[in-house]
Amino acid sequence: MAEFKLPKNSQIDKKAGKTYKTKVKGKNIKVFEVYRYDPEDVEKKNPHIDKFEINLDECGPMVLDALIKIKSEYDSSLTFRRSCREGICGSCSMNIDGSNTLACTKSISDCSNSNIKIYPLPHMPVIKDLVPDMTHFYNQHKSIKPWLQAQEASDPNKERLQTPQEREKLDGLYECILCACCSTSCPSYWWNGDQYLGPAALLQAYRFIVDSRDEARAERLDALEDPFKLYRCHTIMNCAQACPKGLNPAKAIGSIKQMIADRKA
Repeated sequence: MAEFKLPKNSQIDKKAGKTYKTKVKGKNIKVFEVYRYDPEDVEKKNPHIDKFEINLDECGPMVLDALIKIKSEYDSSLTFRRSCREGICGSCSMNIDGSNTLACTKSISDCSNSNIKIYPLPHMPVIKDLVPDMTHFYNQHKSIKPWLQAQEASDPNKERLQTPQEREKLDGLYECILCACCSTSCPSYWWNGDQYLGPAALLQAYRFIVDSRDEARAERLDALEDPFKLYRCHTIMNCAQACPKGLNPAKAIGSIKQMIADRKA
């Protein structure tokens, strides 16, 4: 049986951590348990969980609003990514209440009645607090060549036209915001992330494979026909459940497998 070996200083120190009380009393108080880790800590302490009491009557409706309030009013050292606040950029992806999602679109009211637990995306090295290192994830995306490829240079005075039916094939694919919620929720990616491309990269690969304007379909399929790059997907479907945009990477992966099989038939 394979075994996970956790990196040094990676296990959470349950005895450490602070509790920050709200200064404003109220009936609508919610406790947020936030993962904290600072690799530059001179004492090289393990990660810990800090607890923050938030008066929801003085906070916006989303989890990101609570994090911004914590950083502004409780602890300015709290580190997390955020940008658009509209579920478009994918920057604020993290594990909230046990599920990978976007902090800007996750409503506090949709979380459990108990304390809300906030962690960085799983199976990624942590840079600090809620910020994961996504270098490997982006390199995998780059490896599938996420741009249109054509034999001849495009004419700047002419469009590459598509029929409505050809354009419709891209629906459910181009909307991916590369938040990594799907890939980091996939057990196959946890075990074989060094070789398995993962749901996000494969969804984007399929987006270009079915694009009528792309002329490298055969080359793309050849590049994916690999025991690990593609076939580590076991249709667990965590990816579809985790996607905050409602996309289905597992369906796209199944379609790629079918296209490869059809070529051999």
